Amino acid sequence: MNRRQDKILEKSPGRRKDPVTKYKKIALAAFIAISLALGLYYFYPIKKIPGNIIIDNIVVLKSKHQLWAYSQGRLIAIYKISIGKNPVGNKEYEGDQKTPEGIYKIDSKNPHSDFHKNLGISYPNEEDIRNSRQLGKPPGGDIKLHGLKNGQEYLGKFQRWMDWTNGCIALTNDEMDELYDHTPVGTRIEIRK
Repeated sequence: MNRRQDKILEKSPGRRKDPVTKYKKIALAAFIAISLALGLYYFYPIKKIPGNIIIDNIVVLKSKHQLWAYSQGRLIAIYKISIGKNPVGNKEYEGDQKTPEGIYKIDSKNPHSDFHKNLGISYPNEEDIRNSRQLGKPPGGDIKLHGLKNGQEYLGKFQRWMDWTNGCIALTNDEMDELYDHTPVGTRIEIRK
């Protein structure tokens, strides 16, 4: 056969196109679409809290992986969060990798944390101590609201895709900056199931 006959055969209705080429094109289109979606997710800017707002109440909903920040009874911001690696249930003792549940206070601010910045949570309270003693174990402590581990800032919003802390509550660094700047020591924080 000559080239002309080859072209006629390629154009004939009974001739199939190479299925591998078709799947490669579909895979490439899917890869591009997923890459664009992930890029949009990663770089989409957070809504900034106005400069004069003071956060006076924080509610953490562990089951929804959300932190709600309030000022004078008004909801100001909702953040997606990561929590302890063992996410279900109340913290019972040191090392159980659970995030505590209860009512606490923000008791400290650390701008030079190993996890970007942090706001200390007043865990354990008297009930937490009593419960851990009944188990014959220490209650633990050092529970924080914090950003990403220093050197891992590149994770950004992808840190939300799994629970990875030892019991703390994690946000992105940009979100932590916002919350840190607007939340004074003494702010009430309620952590719910």
